Amino acid sequence: TTFSAGTLVLMLYALLWEAGNPVDLPDKRIGFYNFCLWNETAGWLQCLEYEHLQMTGISLPGIVIARVCVYACLVFSIFYSIFVAHVKCTEETEGWKVIVVILIIKTIILSGGLGIFLFQTTQWIQPSDWLLFLELQL
Repeated sequence: TTFSAGTLVLMLYALLWEAGNPVDLPDKRIGFYNFCLWNETAGWLQCLEYEHLQMTGISLPGIVIARVCVYACLVFSIFYSIFVAHVKCTEETEGWKVIVVILIIKTIILSGGLGIFLFQTTQWIQPSDWLLFLELQL
């Protein structure tokens, strides 16, 4: 249950507080709803519209599927916590099997959604971006 609570807190932070932006740096903001890159000519972040994203090679259906998977996990996590509390209070042994199955399903959905998102944006997100983002948050 501690793992579930930690996952829920991290997902709430990333998806709600950070507005679904896994990368939010001064020169780029890439997320489930934003795709902004630094425009040298204008001197600011320029956010691309959906039609421009397709020109960069990003699949709109892919981004939509990634978004649905990741946010569905957030919804599952909220109900999952309630279900865990219920099973813990009633001490049902069969309920624990369902909890494990739900956890496996959530892990698959979340991994799939993040995998699709990263596959779509891998050209613009470097591992150093994640480290810099974490440093800026601390």
